[in-house]
Formats: sequence, structure tokens, C-alpha cells
Amino acid sequence: MERFSTIEKRRPTAEEGWPPPQGEWTYEDWLKLPDDGYRYEVIDGVLHMSPPPRPRHQRVAFRLARKLADFVEDHQLGEVFVAPVSVELPNQSVPLQPDVLFIQAGRLGIVGEDSVEGAPDLIMEVLSPSNWLYDRRDKKEVYEEAGVPEYWIVDPRMGTIEVHVLEDNVYRLVNEYGAGGAAQSHVISGFEVPIDEVFREVKE
Repeated sequence: MERFSTIEKRRPTAEEGWPPPQGEWTYEDWLKLPDDGYRYEVIDGVLHMSPPPRPRHQRVAFRLARKLADFVEDHQLGEVFVAPVSVELPNQSVPLQPDVLFIQAGRLGIVGEDSVEGAPDLIMEVLSPSNWLYDRRDKKEVYEEAGVPEYWIVDPRMGTIEVHVLEDNVYRLVNEYGAGGAAQSHVISGFEVPIDEVFREVKE
């Protein structure tokens, strides 16, 4: 796959047939998008655009990533990455950018120089007002099809974390954790996150 660094970042004109219609976006089209702080992702040829995340979103994502990274490092379990990082899934031609992801030590060979080349073992997505349906429906279906073993949907507005585990190629909701509880991972034995710590002083 040709990498970003080798592509000229010049926006084509309408006369050149760009942008393409929804459903027909390709990896080459995606590479032509500007680096303007927005998140551009393509699923099954459909372009999805999200504005730069709000401080609330970043605060929650950072707390989750820090707790996960500390646990993983202490137990030498693998490696944790946070957005923006490109993840090439086997069922998609354009890389996606999960908020937080974990890869087990025995699978770190999928971490390439430019991107993660395969399905992570755990993905966490933090919902925003602009992308909540996208993360709950579209990306969940993509991660399920790609075989990501565990998917966390983190909702700052509701103060909840849903843990979905892949069983027979379909996600099963293990639990929805709220105030006073602690979200627990099935992929990473012993790892849990107190809900109140993740969402403390979270404001719009």
C-alpha cells in the first residue's frame, strides 16, 4: 500500500472528478484530504468527518489510555496506542483511527513503521456529540467483522462504559458500567477502570 509520505498533498479540482460520491471513496482519495485537525475516516467507501475533539473527549480518552498503559507496562503485556494512529483492518481499504487501542505482546509484529497492520486486541472509542452514532453502529460493525476481540464504548454524557466481547464472530454486551462501578476487561485479565475516576468533573 502506498504511504502518505509519498503522495503529493494537492487538492484535485471538480473537473478532475474529486471529491468522489459517497460509497466510492478510495485510499487514494482519502490521502488527498487536508491535515486540518478534523478526523477523516472511510468505511466501505463512505467518508465520515468529525470535528476536532472537545476537551471533555480528550480528558476522558487520556485517563483511559493512562490507566491502560500503566497496567500494560507494569505487567509487560504489550503496547497501548492513542489517536491519531492509523490502523489497517483486513476488511477495509482505508485505515481507521481508534481513540485507544491495545496489542498483546505476542502480536506486536503487526505494528509497522507507518501503521498498525491488523486488528488490535482491544479498542476503546469515546463518544462525542458529533460521532456517537458512527462509533455505536458503523465502527462497531467494522471492528466486529475485523475480529477485534473486545470493544469499549465510552459515553461521557451518560457516564457509562459498555464492554463488548466477540463471541462466535458477534459482539456480546458483557455489561454497561456506571457510577460507582468499575469497567472490567476480558482480554486483559485483572484490568479494570473505576467509572468515577474516568468521568470526574466532566463538563460540556
